[in-house]
Amino acid sequence: MQLAITHRSADFDALSSIVAATLLYPGMVALCPRSLQPNVQSFIALHKTAFNLTNDTNFDPCSVDKLAICDCNQWRLVENGSRLRQCSADIHLWDHHGHGGDIQATRAWVEPVGATVTLLLRAIQERGIEVGPLEATLFLLGIYEDTGQLCFDGTTPEDVRTAAFLLEQGGDLSLMGDFLRIAYSENQKKVLYRLMRGARQYQINGRRIGLGVVRLDQHIKLAAVVQLYAQIIDADAVFVVFENDSGDHFIIGRSKSPDIDVRVVLAPFGGGGHAGAGSATVARDAGNTAAIREQVLTALYKASAAGPLVRDMMSYPVTSVPPTVTLEQAARVMAEKNIRGLLVEDAGELVGLVSLWDLKKLSLGKQRAHPVKAFMQREVQTISPEATVREAAHLMIRRDIGHLPVVEKGRVVGIITRTDIVQFLYGMI
Repeated sequence: MQLAITHRSADFDALSSIVAATLLYPGMVALCPRSLQPNVQSFIALHKTAFNLTNDTNFDPCSVDKLAICDCNQWRLVENGSRLRQCSADIHLWDHHGHGGDIQATRAWVEPVGATVTLLLRAIQERGIEVGPLEATLFLLGIYEDTGQLCFDGTTPEDVRTAAFLLEQGGDLSLMGDFLRIAYSENQKKVLYRLMRGARQYQINGRRIGLGVVRLDQHIKLAAVVQLYAQIIDADAVFVVFENDSGDHFIIGRSKSPDIDVRVVLAPFGGGGHAGAGSATVARDAGNTAAIREQVLTALYKASAAGPLVRDMMSYPVTSVPPTVTLEQAARVMAEKNIRGLLVEDAGELVGLVSLWDLKKLSLGKQRAHPVKAFMQREVQTISPEATVREAAHLMIRRDIGHLPVVEKGRVVGIITRTDIVQFLYGMI
């Protein structure tokens, strides 16, 4: 007997991966978890007979001679994992969550792509296995959901190429909106309301993070609630500690920032997942809800890499002019120095800034004879040398400015520009 299995509370990447495994391994059956995300449940209700799926768990684990474990690397997360780990099957592991799990596989395909099904589809394409339009649509759902429609930071070029291949096989993009749009129950809305009222937001290394604690009085699907909370507050990351009526605690995290790896933050709690999404069931000896919340906050401070500082990337010494020089003279200085902005200083005090863009906006040539103080920007945004480069980037975007004088103890010590930021963000420096 050959089975493809995945984690509880299966999403589209999990479902599409076990279905892909049935194409890759002739004779294999996909064991569909009984716990599914609501949108996956709706898809299964309509398509359950279209794929080689079963939810029959009345089988002898000893009869399983091959297991394809998909989108999961820990036995405790696998539905029926406690039974299946006792069998002596040939185990093939397909996962994009990284190493560190407890599943000892005979063979493993574990790579940091956007979706696990991308890995299986690589093998399917290499072997020339035919993919039908319905299968292509399901596989597209898996890729689109786990990569945020190819927009999440973890999306790779291979995910995009695989999506293109699936479209060529007849995958239906129109269904993406139908099944990736989540309907929320009344109980989920109540939990979201309590979360919105009680959660707090923090600035950690230039990143805005939402952290909430919610007590539950009944079982509901929580991943969708956390995802909606993240969208509403538009934070870089959110983490929510839930406590059920039995006193058990679990944490769900979501991140859209490459600086905040959910997997790393939840590692102290034995959690799993990937950089953008993960969860953890907290040990009972970890303390009460308030203590766990503080532990999450501590983990966030430790895991959130600050990155390079402005001090490390600023240009110095800074070219400046007095407020009495003409705009024409300022333009000549910028051309000679090959720079796009000049600080205006009066007796060592920063009083303004003039940029090449300011000069280009002048409609009359004779205006260039006027002193820079007549046209300079007087309210100059500055930044500390101890700020991070990413903080500088956010400040430039928010204020729509191209130059940030770096000020320490009231004195200009350098400058960081939009060009510096772009080169940093794209790995050019």
